[in-house]
Amino acid sequence: MRLRSVELELPDVGQAADFLCGAWGLIAAGKSKETHFFRGTGTHPYILSITGASTPAVAAITFSGGTEEIEAVGHRNGTKNLVSYDVPGGGKGLEIRGPEAQNYRFIVENRVVESLSDRDKPIQLTHAVLNSADQDAAERFAVEKLGFIVSDRTAHMRFLRCNRKHHCVAYAKAALPSLNHVAFEMKDVDAVMRGIARLREAGYEAVWGPGRHGPGNNVFGYFIAPYGGVVEYTAEVSEVGDDYKVGTPEDWKWPPGRIDHWGISKKDTAKTGPAEAVLRFKTP
Repeated sequence: MRLRSVELELPDVGQAADFLCGAWGLIAAGKSKETHFFRGTGTHPYILSITGASTPAVAAITFSGGTEEIEAVGHRNGTKNLVSYDVPGGGKGLEIRGPEAQNYRFIVENRVVESLSDRDKPIQLTHAVLNSADQDAAERFAVEKLGFIVSDRTAHMRFLRCNRKHHCVAYAKAALPSLNHVAFEMKDVDAVMRGIARLREAGYEAVWGPGRHGPGNNVFGYFIAPYGGVVEYTAEVSEVGDDYKVGTPEDWKWPPGRIDHWGISKKDTAKTGPAEAVLRFKTP
């Protein structure tokens, strides 16, 4: 199983599409009624969708996998019937509602697309970080109902995986459940750095980065998208096995004044904090 896409609802679809297909580097992957789809250079038919709506919201965090994997998620949640989705790649799946209105979608992805060779465009999504007012409940749900595995816990975050990648989702401590950020995987460190330069040339300054995280050991650069969401370029996310020891907050303490391995950049919390609360999960 792997993280496939994030489904957003936004008032200004045109502005978001211009940014995503422009400076950010995604590729238009078609439309279905009011929904626009965007792909990366990997094999997913799309990795992000935006639908026009009066209020910004997160409609779903979507994962794809084989039939047995998706049916196993349904079994854990007492759901047997799979419904069809009118999205690029097609497929049947199901939706599971989390303890803080998070909506997780699981789809059997029947069709993939050929990968592209552009080294400086995002490949796929590697993780989505969700703000949570109850991290214990969010983590417990992800383990018991979604079948994910805990990789690390810090004083601020819980990291969980659904395959060998260190994390596909993480839960950040916050007062308001919402989308914290979405991470787009780049080919390598150079691609991340070139992406940061491309965004700067387009008028978007990084609000954190470049740097290298502790848990996951990935390189990063964060930006505020014009629609208010936080987006990340990242590369070199660690792969871990069943023998990986779950880290604790004591294992992930930084020296004073440092919040990543490199320690060369500061996080602009004045900009990232308010923006994160814009994209709350859509309630039924």
